Amino acid sequence: MKSSPVQVPGTTWSALQIMQYSVAATKTDGTLWSWGYAGFGELGQNAALAAGTRSSPVQIPGTTWGTNENQIGGGQRDRGVVKTDGTLWMWGRNQFGQCGQNNQIAYSSPVQVPGTTWSTFTMTNYAALATKTDGTLWSWGYAGLGNLGNNSVGHRSSPVQIPGTTWSSIGSFNYGGFGIKVT
Repeated sequence: MKSSPVQVPGTTWSALQIMQYSVAATKTDGTLWSWGYAGFGELGQNAALAAGTRSSPVQIPGTTWGTNENQIGGGQRDRGVVKTDGTLWMWGRNQFGQCGQNNQIAYSSPVQVPGTTWSTFTMTNYAALATKTDGTLWSWGYAGLGNLGNNSVGHRSSPVQIPGTTWSSIGSFNYGGFGIKVT
C-alpha cells in the first residue's frame, strides 16, 4: 500500500472510469485500457475470474474508442464505451441484461449494442443510460426500483427509449440516473 500518489504507466490519458474493483481509461489516441479484478469479464480482456485480473493497464483491442468522459461508463460488474463511429460496446456480468444484447449472458469481450448513433453513455450499478445524436435517451438493465425511467419495474435486456427528443446530458448514481433536456 502506498501513502502517496503513484503514476499509472503511460502518457496522454484522456478519460477514466472506476468501478468497484477495476478501472478503464482511454488515451487521446483512441486506445482503451483496463486493469483490476476481472471476476465477471469486466476488463474486456476475454478472460474472467482470477486469471483475468491485471495489476497494470492492458489494452482492449481497437483504436477508435471515445476519449471523452461522457462516453465511458461502468456499473457494478459491467462496462461500456461509445466509439468515435457512434457505436456502443459493452461487456461484463449482464445479469439483468445491462449489456443490451437481449439476453443475460456474461461477456468478457466487448459486444456491440444495436444502433450506430450513440452519443453519450453512463451506468448505474446494474443499468445503462445512453443518448443518441438525435437527442433521444435510452435505458436498459435492472429496473426493480423504477430506475430506467420508463414507468415500469420490469428489467430490460435491450435499449428502450425514454420519452422525449431533446436530452442534452445524462448522469447516474448507485441505482438511478438523470438527464437534462434542452427547452
